[in-house]
Amino acid sequence: MEREKKSGMDEVLNELLVRLFKNIMEIEEKWLITPEFKDISVNDMHILEAVGVKEPKSMSTVAKLMSVTTGTLTKSMDGLSEKGYVIRERGKKDKRVVFVLLTEKGRRAYRHHEKFHRNMIAHIKGGVGEHETTVLIYALAKLNDYFNEIYLQ
Repeated sequence: MEREKKSGMDEVLNELLVRLFKNIMEIEEKWLITPEFKDISVNDMHILEAVGVKEPKSMSTVAKLMSVTTGTLTKSMDGLSEKGYVIRERGKKDKRVVFVLLTEKGRRAYRHHEKFHRNMIAHIKGGVGEHETTVLIYALAKLNDYFNEIYLQ
């Protein structure tokens, strides 16, 4: 009986995770790609998030944050630069280093993406206590560790 109960819970957990991953991808794309930002993809939004709104970042730093090569990132940056979302500048001390920073248009896209995530977190936390939030963080961290250990090695 206990084994059946766990199996049923495993099925529910699996179904929830599958739906959650699918929904996040679909909903994020529908919500983020508005008429104002129809010329970029969700992946581009994530690149803008990695660049951030603080100080300029080197291309190699952004590539590491995105888990891609600098060459792969360069292709995306070419498009984002042409569309007016980012500016690339050579380093003053070392001309081989390329830094990227967001334009005002890039900052608007960044804030739009940030709002999506803030709303999602606020909804998750709404109606649950600190203990439940701690358990959720622990469970998601374990899931993240699993993916990193098994699939990103």
